[in-house]
Amino acid sequence: MRRHLLTRIGSGVLVLLLASIVVFVALRLVPGDPARVIAGTDAAPDTIAAVRAQLGLDHSLVYQYWHWLGNVLRLDFGTSYVIGGPIGSLIGHGVANTLVLTVTAVVVAVALSLVASIAWVVRPRRWLDTVLGTLVTVSIAVPPFVSGVLLVLVFAVLLPVLPASGIPPEGYFASLDITAQYLVLPATCLALPVAAALTRFLSEALRREWRQPYVLTARALGTPARRILTRGALRNALPTFLTVLGLQTGALLSGAVLVEAIFAWPGLGQLLTQSVGARDYPVVQALVLLSVAVFVVIQIVTDLAHAFLDPRVRLEGRP
Repeated sequence: MRRHLLTRIGSGVLVLLLASIVVFVALRLVPGDPARVIAGTDAAPDTIAAVRAQLGLDHSLVYQYWHWLGNVLRLDFGTSYVIGGPIGSLIGHGVANTLVLTVTAVVVAVALSLVASIAWVVRPRRWLDTVLGTLVTVSIAVPPFVSGVLLVLVFAVLLPVLPASGIPPEGYFASLDITAQYLVLPATCLALPVAAALTRFLSEALRREWRQPYVLTARALGTPARRILTRGALRNALPTFLTVLGLQTGALLSGAVLVEAIFAWPGLGQLLTQSVGARDYPVVQALVLLSVAVFVVIQIVTDLAHAFLDPRVRLEGRP
């Protein structure tokens, strides 16, 4: 297990290093000059040059990269060019809102996929197969910006029972029922495609387990389906489920950008959208690198959980 963990950490560090290089270079290839944005379109060349020098953009790209990387390693993300203020404070303000939204979406997606997969496999019905198959296909095919608009149109306009945008005005813990009302639409919009993907993979894994000899024998002996499911089939299907969940977390992080824009949710996605439009290089670099770091950590945790559930992974590579 220790060797497995060290291997995953090493690969994660390499991914972060490559991601830092890619995002730094890619932003410099985007048309536009942040110095001109700050100075104004009618600014004189001398003024623009002074702004570039103040921002450190007059140095070579190699120097800028090493200077930025050194600050990042000290957890100093610098100051925003356009929005203003320390980037750490900007991220700290938005990360709590994004975290609440994504964690809620993960819980909703996992709950929906577990219920749907178990019902689909353990209690097969022709009508249920048709309904669940259709819902899974539609949820995967419809992008979040379409489902989000439809949810707002139905539940905030036609049936005004839920707020269309924003976060709880008095905080998340002041009134849990108000918080739930604000979270239902964005969390559902973000969770639907993930829940559909999880349902597809988990149901297939459960079907394979449900046809295994130990399950057939237990069912022939009259063992309740609930006991077979909880003590054998579901546990053996979990490694596949966890792997897909780790991969789908990346989809949640990318989908959060659109969902936060649709529902005016003041999180990291909204901050990233503002920063890209303003050519605010340091903020965009910090946010993208943070997203990659979160994804790497989730993958490591997923691999460890997979190794814990599947002894073959722990024994992999041993003499």
